[in-house]
Amino acid sequence: MKKSFFTLLTVLQSVMFTGQGIAQQVEDLYVPLEFQSAYAKGTRSTDGKPGPNYWQNKSEYAIQVELVPATREIKGSETITYFNNSNDTLSQVVIRLYPNLFKKGAARGEDIDPGDVTDGITISSLQVDNRSVETKPGLSRGAQVRYSTTNMFVRLSQPLYPKTSLKLAINWTYTIPAKTHIREGTYGDNTFMVAYWYPQVAVYDDIDGWDRLEYRGQTEFYNDFSTFDVTVKVPQNFVVWGTGVWQNPEESLTQTYLTRYLNSKKSDEITHIITAEDLQKKSITQNKAQLQYHFKAENVPDFVFAASNRYLWDATSAIAEPNRRTAISAVYDPASKDFYEIAKFSKQSVEYLSTKMPGVPYPYPNLTIFNGSGGMEFPMFVNDASYPMEEAAEVVAHEIAHTYFPFYMGINERKYAWMDEGWAQFLPNGIPFQIGTNTFYPQQYNALYLSSVNGREMEMPMMMPSTILENQLSYGFASYFRPAVAYATLQDILGKDKFKQVLNEYMSRWNGKHPSPYDFFYTFNNATKEDLTWFWKPWFFERGYSDLNIKKVETGKTTKIIIGRNGILPVPISLTVTFTDGTTDTHHETARVWQSGVREFAITKKYTKSIQKIDLGSPEIPDINIQNNTYSVTQ
Repeated sequence: MKKSFFTLLTVLQSVMFTGQGIAQQVEDLYVPLEFQSAYAKGTRSTDGKPGPNYWQNKSEYAIQVELVPATREIKGSETITYFNNSNDTLSQVVIRLYPNLFKKGAARGEDIDPGDVTDGITISSLQVDNRSVETKPGLSRGAQVRYSTTNMFVRLSQPLYPKTSLKLAINWTYTIPAKTHIREGTYGDNTFMVAYWYPQVAVYDDIDGWDRLEYRGQTEFYNDFSTFDVTVKVPQNFVVWGTGVWQNPEESLTQTYLTRYLNSKKSDEITHIITAEDLQKKSITQNKAQLQYHFKAENVPDFVFAASNRYLWDATSAIAEPNRRTAISAVYDPASKDFYEIAKFSKQSVEYLSTKMPGVPYPYPNLTIFNGSGGMEFPMFVNDASYPMEEAAEVVAHEIAHTYFPFYMGINERKYAWMDEGWAQFLPNGIPFQIGTNTFYPQQYNALYLSSVNGREMEMPMMMPSTILENQLSYGFASYFRPAVAYATLQDILGKDKFKQVLNEYMSRWNGKHPSPYDFFYTFNNATKEDLTWFWKPWFFERGYSDLNIKKVETGKTTKIIIGRNGILPVPISLTVTFTDGTTDTHHETARVWQSGVREFAITKKYTKSIQKIDLGSPEIPDINIQNNTYSVTQ
């Protein structure tokens, strides 16, 4: 499958590319039939812009949910208004039931604790446009509802015509896992991170129609942009943090904590809203047996919340753009020492991402970093474990960068994880975190990690759909390290200013939409006014590795250094020449020197000093064999 499949990534189709004032032939990029169909229908275009007939569907969610801490039970009721903006008549609606990952017998790509195996999500009632639907799985072909592992297929008694809508009303329950932490779960006594918890309408798009891919625990998500109006009911003393804007803080917090909360939203300093001493007083919330936390969020792809009666709460705010701040909260276990710095790291990340790279103002009004497990992003929300301080800074910056990819950009990360994970690895590279007396730049090891697996059998091309990459190593390197290095290499080729300009053009065209890999490739081609296929093909479509070497050095009046390229990946050349007096000279060439497909490149220099040695490479450039990267002069 591996090699034979990718020999097909040759000239199966030539796509005409029309740039601004130029006409180019984009050859050698394999374009699957689904994408060819989208271009033919005019929903996408080969200049990288949304086509004249582009559309996308959306939903409006009104949800009431009760969290019962003693039993870890979620009791939910929701009304969904689903808008069919497509040109297609829909005969069914696909509903995602992600909690069925924990259902007995479910196929999974991640291990779960045996004690967390349940009956999954229980749908007690379902209505479609006020008509009740039997939710028990049917045996006949005419059954109105059928199930796969994490999808429910609802056959409509009346078709959903183009440019119309329908209403779904669903009541359900499920139990939050006690010990398994696949991006969410129970974290000690009375502390919960609740994600993938409500029946959700799947994406229907112009590429695949209904997204029927199953959630198996490894690959992530693909959602429409929607509106959420959510009320979370919890017992007294519990505080809830969620996606969106908190509508009624005065109904839950007592005055002292309400004042701290409101002040923190406009402050540059860290406000300790809930301290360890405050927890002992048990006077944080209003004296009510049940509290209702009300949140609203617009134009976001998902909604999550967390609740605890024992977590500390730090808050501050960051300037996202002139006259607009983003409120930032860090909520954490008192024993998690790294989290005492997380509000500061988060503020620094938001400001860097807003002004430096990508330089697009952080799009949301708030952000919560919750102390749970792993590292996982959600709209306006992050779930992070505790780490050593440098790793804590790196992880929080990575997760916050996900705000742009996949949320701001609507990426299908189920199929193309590199379109979001790679950017989250790359974007925060320049954040100068201060850890003690040292300055730490996150994610500086991407090239080193890539070199460790580059070219090996388990390394797969990025254009292999992520759902196919069951192996953790294959998935991780195709999703994180290879794309991060590819983006850095392209930045080096184009120059930082032009790269940022073109990236911003891609984001401007596709934010709030659903870009595909080809929309990314073609936008960069169009905005740079050049055909970058020579770069896209080896880095994104093909199997191969990076391996440069010092092939030959000729000395005389001038010094000629011949660099050989053994692997197919175009990478920069970085040389350090050390002279016998201890001084050095450096030389850099971008990966563009390999654009024509040459296997050698000669660098000619005129030196007035005697050379002691020449070193090729740098920590930022992957190289599977560094043994042939040094030339030493024999004395």
